[in-house]
Amino acid sequence: MIYLDHAATTPVSDKALEVYVNVSKHYFGNASSMHDEGSSAKQILEASSKTLASTINARPKDVFFTSGASESSFLAIYSLLNSLGEKTGHLITTPIEHSSVRNLFLKLKQEGYEVSVVSVNKFGEVDFEKLQTLVREDTVLASIQHVNSEIGTIQDLKKIGAFLRKKGIMLHSDCVQSFGRLPVDVQKLNVDAISISSHKIYGPKGCGAVWMNPKVDWKPVFPDSDNQKKFKPGTSDVPSVAAFATAAKLITQQMNEEQHRIQKFREEMLSELMKLEFEVVAEGHPSQRVPNILGLRFPGMEGQFFMLECSQAGLAISTGSACQVGSEKPNKTMTAIGKEEQEAREFVRLSFGKENQIGQIPQIIEKMSGILKRHFDKVNHHKKKEGMTT
Repeated sequence: MIYLDHAATTPVSDKALEVYVNVSKHYFGNASSMHDEGSSAKQILEASSKTLASTINARPKDVFFTSGASESSFLAIYSLLNSLGEKTGHLITTPIEHSSVRNLFLKLKQEGYEVSVVSVNKFGEVDFEKLQTLVREDTVLASIQHVNSEIGTIQDLKKIGAFLRKKGIMLHSDCVQSFGRLPVDVQKLNVDAISISSHKIYGPKGCGAVWMNPKVDWKPVFPDSDNQKKFKPGTSDVPSVAAFATAAKLITQQMNEEQHRIQKFREEMLSELMKLEFEVVAEGHPSQRVPNILGLRFPGMEGQFFMLECSQAGLAISTGSACQVGSEKPNKTMTAIGKEEQEAREFVRLSFGKENQIGQIPQIIEKMSGILKRHFDKVNHHKKKEGMTT
């Protein structure tokens, strides 16, 4: 199968897997234990924190490991809100956030916070003027993703964060799709917390991280009487953390070269798709986007059906964020950027990675072309038949 769904997850790299196995075998101690086995595990944990912190220009003591990005965002947002005296206030988010953040804001609304959703334009960019008008005296926090997982649009976090900071509003950002594809420098982005994930960058699943701004007096969701700044309880998964840090170091070191290569792959792929006899629509921003995500529509073809046909033909693609696949509702990002319900249902996402090579493109195009031809021949046959009966 040709894998074109790297925004959902990536295969673990050989190096990260090697580190995971080695640490599991030889440094299995509990990092909180006082004996030598525990001390060895703690050293690995501290080295991993240092490695990961260096990739986002942060201090190791401000980076915390979690079980994944969903937990990262949950704990980060609540920890920021816990810095406030009262559990009330006004929050801002966008309609194109990952479902884990969207659902968290629904929960916060139920808990008494007021929530405003800032609109996005046809490319998925936050409407900055609208954002300015939404800010109120009691606005305390915003959560705005760095890169959209379905169309790849990049938000201008630096500009948004600078504005919110002047207003005294905390900003959390889901950087899952940007980390390893764009420079993520927490000193320049004007954010107060970010969430990142291991399995999106060729690390193991079940591991993520949070950076918390030390200038914010955040308070953990689960307080620890012995350590007031312990982000979360539990025994550290040292092998996963070490493998995650390894993957982070590798992807950031190779980022410019790899993204340039993927950009060429994307351009060639899109060029060949546009030569087909069927209409093809590329969604997302024409320039402010990451190259590894390509959102498409084939008007007249249901995205879910196309994805299943591709799977049968040996192509792994998706109809959007993995956490919303299977939903009967139209794609939320598509409706947010102004698409009609039927257009939103036509959406499919291709996302590229290390395994994808230019040489695969003719095979991909041939398979997709065959699927589209069969579908539209069938549609035209039915139309012709209906025309004859009437």
